[in-house]
Order: sequence, then structure tokens, then C-alpha cells
Amino acid sequence: MDAVLLALAAVWGAVTGLLIPRAAYRFAVEPEEPWRTACPAGHPLTGPVRGWLGPARCAPCAAAPGTPAAPGAPTGTRTNVGTGAGPGAAPVEAGRDTEPPAPAPSAAYAPGVLAPLVTAVACVALAAATGARPELVGWLALTPVAVLLAVVDRRVHRLPDPLTLPLAAAAVLLLGGAALLPGHAGSWTSGLLGGLALGGFYFLLFLINPNGMGFGDVKLALALGVALGWYGWTVLFVGGFAGFLFGAAYGLGLVLLRRAGRRTGIPFGPFMIGGALTGLLLGALAG
Repeated sequence: MDAVLLALAAVWGAVTGLLIPRAAYRFAVEPEEPWRTACPAGHPLTGPVRGWLGPARCAPCAAAPGTPAAPGAPTGTRTNVGTGAGPGAAPVEAGRDTEPPAPAPSAAYAPGVLAPLVTAVACVALAAATGARPELVGWLALTPVAVLLAVVDRRVHRLPDPLTLPLAAAAVLLLGGAALLPGHAGSWTSGLLGGLALGGFYFLLFLINPNGMGFGDVKLALALGVALGWYGWTVLFVGGFAGFLFGAAYGLGLVLLRRAGRRTGIPFGPFMIGGALTGLLLGALAG
């Protein structure tokens, strides 16, 4: 049974992880920009859920390599996120009538390997620690969204509301359902209080230093607090502290390598999520 559970978790993580690169590409824009609706060559992204679900590869580009970008294609440094283009690219000479080349047939418009791998590993780890308890359904459902948030935050230092707020609502509902089933190892009430506690703590940090703590981090803390609080206050503290520890270690490493200064901003969402995963694994093992 354990082997079957782990295999199912691995398949779930891999399949849902394969959907992350396209969604991350669409979400990874600056706050004033709309979500992307086309590949770098301008071909509309089609598929289920208004094109949000699908592979990180443009079929028209692969079918017609070398074709010029479609009319109205996005241009500038934001066009080829994940393809290597960006600030510092050679400028186009004035007066030349040129079009940006379409991506090569074998090149995806967004990295598509790391996210599925991380999602699968996280799902397997959670399944191994939790076992066949009802809350595992919640952990597996929340994991792909958490990985998606980490990818987007790493790219553009942004945690979009369409992801953070539904994640918090989903955590409340899924764990509320798990609490109604026999065999669970947590408390829904404790989870709700944990969400309020961690969200309130991050809100306080935001008020103290808005430039150092984004409001997206506050909204993400609500969901992570619900998940960590499910296993109690000790797990909530461990998971929350681990996020700060991971972020501080990363920032210190950048400073020591002279790749950043003391005031350089870093995306904190991935470390919050990594800390929460650490706390959940410990809580599930102890449950």
C-alpha cells in the first residue's frame, strides 16, 4: 500500500508539475502588465481553462520554424522570459525593418524540467511522511500551486493574488474536509488560528518595513499558516522560522559571493514555502 501511495503521489506531482511552466510564464509579469496571452512569437496560448493549462511549448512555432513573429507580438525585454533574452540584448538599429525570430522548434518558451521535478519530489515526500491520512489529499492539492508561486516569485518578485488568495481558501476547505474524516492527525481549528497568527505576524512586518516585506508575502502566509497550524503551534513556529532561516542563509550567501548587497531584495516566497514544507514533513512524521 505504501509503494502504491508513493507511486500515485509521484505521478500526481509529475503531471501537475508539467502544467506549471506555462502558468508561470503567463503570471511572471510586472504588476502594471497584464497576464501574458501569447508565446514570445505572438501565437495565442490556447487550451483548457482559457489557455492556462497546457505544455510549455508553442505548437505553431514548432510547426513553422523560422516564421516571423505574429502581428501584435509582445516585444522588449519582457518578451522572452525564460529563453535567455532580456536586458543587455543588442539593440536593433534604427530604420531597419526587422522582426524578432520565432523560437526554435525544440525550444520551449519557459523552462519545463525543474518545476515538475520539484513538484513530484515534494508530493512523494509529503506522501511518505503523512501516509494514508485524509490530510494528504490537501497537501497534494496545494503543492502544485505552492511550487507555481515559488517559480513566479523567483522570476519577478511577485506573488499574484489569483494564486495566493485561492490557495488560502483551498487550504481552509480541504483541511476542513479532512477534519470530518476518521484517521486525521491534525486540528482544523488550530489550522485556522495558525493562519491568522502567521498572516498577522507577516502583516506586522509589512507595516514595519513595507520595502522589505511585500503584501503578497502576507497573503501567502495565511495559507501556509493554515497548513502548518493543522499540526499545532510547534510545527507552525518551526515552519515559519525555517522560512526566515532559509531566506537569511540565501541572502548571506549572495553577499559573501558579492552577488548582492545588504539592501538587495530577494524573493521571499520560495523560502516561506520551503520552510512550510519542512514544518509539514516534521509535523506529519510526528502525527
